[in-house]
Amino acid sequence: MQQIDLNKPGEKKKLIIAGSLGLAMLLVLYYVFIGFDSGTPTTTARPQASPSQQRTGVTPQRPNNPTVSPDVQTAANISPIYYDPSSYNAPEARRNIFAYYEPPVVAKPAPSTPTPTPEPPPPVLLASVSPSNVYARTGDFKLEAAGDKFTPDMRIYVDGRELPTSYKNPQQVSATIPASFIVNPGARNIVVRTADNRLFSNQQVVNVAAPPTPNFSYIGIISPANRIADIAVVEDKSNKNVLNVLKGDVIGGRFRVTSISDKELVLTDTSLKIKHSLAKTEGDKSPGALSRPTPRVDSEDDEP
Repeated sequence: MQQIDLNKPGEKKKLIIAGSLGLAMLLVLYYVFIGFDSGTPTTTARPQASPSQQRTGVTPQRPNNPTVSPDVQTAANISPIYYDPSSYNAPEARRNIFAYYEPPVVAKPAPSTPTPTPEPPPPVLLASVSPSNVYARTGDFKLEAAGDKFTPDMRIYVDGRELPTSYKNPQQVSATIPASFIVNPGARNIVVRTADNRLFSNQQVVNVAAPPTPNFSYIGIISPANRIADIAVVEDKSNKNVLNVLKGDVIGGRFRVTSISDKELVLTDTSLKIKHSLAKTEGDKSPGALSRPTPRVDSEDDEP
């Protein structure tokens, strides 16, 4: 530590100032923690009520001009606010907050159906076919087609199936329709055209109708002891009449009995040459001597 040289005039002044500051600090600390009073505590005497006040119990009145606290003055300046809702009219809302925007429905334009272009007329005319009505299950028949602009290269087509065709002249051709084409009822489409379809005609229809069926029921068979001829017992469904018929008899005006067996009775249409089989039905009909139908004719063939 460097020693202080008191012979220098500046050093003495520093020592004096440092001592003064230290003394001042001591005085400040003494005043803060101890103080300069004598140390005797002072008591504040409270005012006691006079004997007359204690006896009567009357509270002494305050002077006329008491000192009012600032809080009391502020409370006195507060006045109630009266709200009258009828005197206030709120402006109308610009829009309904519960409504939402819905875009307008745009009607879709109906799709425009282009006008179909009419097909050009066929280059060949098919005016008619004969016959135009036949019965199903009949045999082969010849179909005549009449029209115009027929050529030897043209063929008759039935439901798209080609048939061998005979060319007579530009107004007439013909073909044989096999029985297999008319097994079932329905319409058959007839067209006359060439194989490459370069020349073709319009379409005609041959109607195939269901053939008439016998309105009878086969009840049973009677076999005599001598076995010369079996007798079939049939019932007419229209009038419930029971008939005993032999092979070759005609019943219903058009159905000839061609076969009698224990299982079935075969009838042949005398007009269309169509066979109908009647299976034997279960019944308790007891055959008897009943009226005979149309008698058989020897000159007629038993088979169609």
